[in-house]
Amino acid sequence: MDINFSDDFLVQGKFSIKKSSTAYKGKLTKEEGEKLLILEKVKLRELQERLYSDGSQSLLVVLQAMDAAGKDSMIEHVFGGVNPQGCNVISFKTPSSREYSHDFLWRHYLALPKKGMIGIFNRSHYESVLVCKVHPEYNLNEKTWKSVKDFDEKFWENRYESIRNFEKHLTDNGTTIVKIFLHVSKDEQKKRLLDRINEQEKNWKFSAADLPERALFDKYMDCYETAINETSKDYAPWFVLPADDKWFARVAAIQIIIDALEKMKLKYPKLSEEDKEGLKEAKKQLENEK
Repeated sequence: MDINFSDDFLVQGKFSIKKSSTAYKGKLTKEEGEKLLILEKVKLRELQERLYSDGSQSLLVVLQAMDAAGKDSMIEHVFGGVNPQGCNVISFKTPSSREYSHDFLWRHYLALPKKGMIGIFNRSHYESVLVCKVHPEYNLNEKTWKSVKDFDEKFWENRYESIRNFEKHLTDNGTTIVKIFLHVSKDEQKKRLLDRINEQEKNWKFSAADLPERALFDKYMDCYETAINETSKDYAPWFVLPADDKWFARVAAIQIIIDALEKMKLKYPKLSEEDKEGLKEAKKQLENEK
């Protein structure tokens, strides 16, 4: 099965969220997609091992989406086969008072993957130009600003610039960034939220806070469109995946991640002649043990 979606959802040029599909409309079936995902997980495991042993670069995967779009299950199904010692997942919640006492990027710096590692941001620094743009009063917690009137066009331009500079700095220093937006429709979100209410084993997933945010769905879409257009760069591209079909979003995501790792041209460390001789001696000693 020679199917690859790595470049199909890359944002190039002006991005329009209304023109971007939320549903997969190709010929791959769900059964074929699930089989393909299994094969791709084997590739990802091998590439992660190579990344870890090479130790010269890192990968940061940024996942953004509306509530119930499938971020958690994406992480489970895509990264479920990797070695947990080489992978770190950070879920960013509302900043603490300590985090608010620093600049908005500070806590994200602390969570970055070290060389040889895969880091996954479940929500990310983009919340500062998404939820904080829909609810500008949240920015007052930083104590730098006096009024919501301070959050004018120039303020947001500075935030986008800070994010671009942050990501450029990371990529200049050995971190490859892959940013994925799981684009779910409002109708599909409604279905999934109802499932959380109707299915007892999913009740724990439902939060009453999801409904007020759902009422602002269109505002969030505007913010996503702007943020993606402002920050999708060659060094840190955005991929917008149709997420109404979870199985397909997982296949596309894992292929994008594999492609990013393959472009790193990772290699296993080469042993020196002295080390090779040491291995031969160690082998001899082990084989001669009684």
